[in-house]
Amino acid sequence: MLIVDDDALVRAGLSMILSGVGDIEVVGEAPDGDAVPALVSRHRPDIVLMDIRMPRVDGLTATERLRAVAGAPEVIVLTTFHADAQVLRALRAGAAGFLLKDTPPVDLVAAIRKVAAGEPILSPAVTRQLISHVSETAVDSRRDRARKLLRRLSEREREVAVAVGQGKANADIGAELFMSVATVKAHVSRVLTKLELNNRVQVALLVQDAGMLT
Repeated sequence: MLIVDDDALVRAGLSMILSGVGDIEVVGEAPDGDAVPALVSRHRPDIVLMDIRMPRVDGLTATERLRAVAGAPEVIVLTTFHADAQVLRALRAGAAGFLLKDTPPVDLVAAIRKVAAGEPILSPAVTRQLISHVSETAVDSRRDRARKLLRRLSEREREVAVAVGQGKANADIGAELFMSVATVKAHVSRVLTKLELNNRVQVALLVQDAGMLT
């Protein structure tokens, strides 16, 4: 676990909380996004807790740069806002989700464990709340781009993508579409590969952009 925040007290608090958890190891701390590449290369963390607002390289830029590299660790964005267009940018860049800085310790640990297990920590309902805070000027271009990308999928894969966008678990998708869970997992994997995405949150955002959840 790597903690990135320009507030030394926040870093110390997070480190103290997480260092007391048996299955989580804090391998490093950084006061700014510009230190992330070197620390990730040195320590190889599985997860980075990333603040947004930092003086030299902000957390959004650092997340975009980090997630563009093969084998990058998962990123959890830290924010003080419940709904922030900047968080949406981080999610589009491949962040696994976001946490508020006042998240209770037990929920913080649970969220980190979920991300470590490959589960995003952002529900489609929250995703839609974030989208509603984004300027409407780019809606048409996002919709056109999303629909073009989704045409790469087969009809069955699009059905799975929409179900992912609705926040359904693999078992629920399987029951709805008459598939085994293993088959659903295979479809989700193909959807991610064809759309060149990192996780289910990005699929949900793309389906939302395409207007397929209304």
